[in-house]
Amino acid sequence: MNIMKVDMRYVWIAVALTGSLGLTAQELPEGAGKPETEKLCKQCHEMARSVSKRQDREGWIATMDKMKAFGMRSTDAEYAAVVAYLTKNFPADAVGKVNVNTASAIELESGLSLRRSQASALIAYRKENGPFKSIDDLKKIPALEGAKLDDKKDRIAF
Repeated sequence: MNIMKVDMRYVWIAVALTGSLGLTAQELPEGAGKPETEKLCKQCHEMARSVSKRQDREGWIATMDKMKAFGMRSTDAEYAAVVAYLTKNFPADAVGKVNVNTASAIELESGLSLRRSQASALIAYRKENGPFKSIDDLKKIPALEGAKLDDKKDRIAF
């Protein structure tokens, strides 16, 4: 029997990027950056997974940085074109609010563009101190930046 080791980072990315859009490359919106997006994202997975998340610019940059860390090859110009394309065509405003009192780590990461360590810190703080009632409660978490939380307050539910 051949048992294969699984790198959980790749499993997490597959889970985080899985969506129900059902898009093919031909169905992506036309615009600057589409060819670069198709080229880079197809290196590892199908297009529907690439664009299933809805994020702000910061979130798309974080996603692209993760992909680079996992081996995605791109020029600086391709990288910038893809970030601009994804930010314009798959924006965060299409994302529902994230309830910080009930959200899982992946929901916090994708919905609020948090790093894995920040989502873990939020969950640990929530378990230890109980439910959050306001943005000010979230600002008590050392791993989170208050200014960035203020920028995302319209996506946060309690």
